[in-house]
Amino acid sequence: MLPLLRPAGSPGPGDAGPAVAAVPAAPPSPPPLEEDRLVIPRGANLARLLRAHGFDNREIHRLKESVKPAYDLARIRAGHEMRLARTPGGAWVRLEYDIDETRYLLVRNGDDGIRAEVRYYPFEFRPALVTGVIETSPVAAMAKIGEEDALAYDLAERCFGWDIDFYTDLRRGDTFRIVVEKKFLDGKPAGYRNILAAEFVNDGKVFQAYRFVYPDTGAADYFDEVGLSKRKEFLKSPFKYGAHVTSRFSGSRLHPIYKVYRPHFGVDYGAPLGTPVQATADGKVVFVGWEGGSGRMVRIQHKNSYETKYLHLGGFGPGIRAGAQVRGGDVVGYVGSSGDSTGPHLDYRVSYHGSPINPLGQKFKPADPVRKEYLEAYKSEAARLRAWLEARQAVGAALRLLSF
Repeated sequence: MLPLLRPAGSPGPGDAGPAVAAVPAAPPSPPPLEEDRLVIPRGANLARLLRAHGFDNREIHRLKESVKPAYDLARIRAGHEMRLARTPGGAWVRLEYDIDETRYLLVRNGDDGIRAEVRYYPFEFRPALVTGVIETSPVAAMAKIGEEDALAYDLAERCFGWDIDFYTDLRRGDTFRIVVEKKFLDGKPAGYRNILAAEFVNDGKVFQAYRFVYPDTGAADYFDEVGLSKRKEFLKSPFKYGAHVTSRFSGSRLHPIYKVYRPHFGVDYGAPLGTPVQATADGKVVFVGWEGGSGRMVRIQHKNSYETKYLHLGGFGPGIRAGAQVRGGDVVGYVGSSGDSTGPHLDYRVSYHGSPINPLGQKFKPADPVRKEYLEAYKSEAARLRAWLEARQAVGAALRLLSF
């Protein structure tokens, strides 16, 4: 039988052989974390959410108390995202909650206990020019040029919602141009921060808005070219988008159910069930509930003896109850067909000193203009923004000509 061959220099039987250093084995990589992402539903609370993900009441209490110095988890809001990471089949190790557009809560669970901190997203902001033409709606115009719906909403809510009814006033061919701060996260688009300047041409009439930040308070608002506020006592519509006027204010209208002529002291807006309805001005809610043929209704008192009513609702907005304070733009309810109604719509009514007025024809007073001590500073800022806006527009036009 032939002996086994072995490599030269290798130890044979009885040889001690050279010493070989032991190489420690690399520690195994930890298994990847499992992450659950959830959007906070309306009416949810932290305990209910966490119990659905394996937390018991003791751990929930420990988490809330440990995190409270950084952030009160009782303040989580519907529509915000929460992310929960855990080892496969094991304990949770990280929780994140989006507080707002710029901040998030980071909670770690480790050997040293629960640690929490509020962090800012590392956004980069770049001013950009956005221009478009209205064919059907601002949302559709934004989509056509690759922008998000949010920019259309901001254009209406922050700049022109008091001057233009974006359901009844728009005309095909209306144009807009906007200087806006675009947000980027890790080099990728992440929405918008502030509109700095905007122009909207509606049926040949030019509207302009410029953002100004007061140096002493840091408060910001939008004003026109001479310093008058873009805000007025009331928004022109109880909807952001998605509704159209189906019946106007009238002293005599054929009632669609009773088939008799009677006054209609409101404006009807047709919209899909569940469409959010917004308060048109700051005020105090004085009635929430069922009111005969008006169905589910919200009634709000405003300053200067104005009052608004929102009829035939399908449901009420979060926190809407008698005595609650609301701001213009807050959701007070959702489109329904309650009471004497033939289909989903909102009957919106305004009264002044107890007498009904036509909300589509009323000229409401503007908010305060730029404070006198800052008027010159505002005019300088508005001129700078206007020049930047027009210069960017000219560059864009030149580039389009060169492309032919």
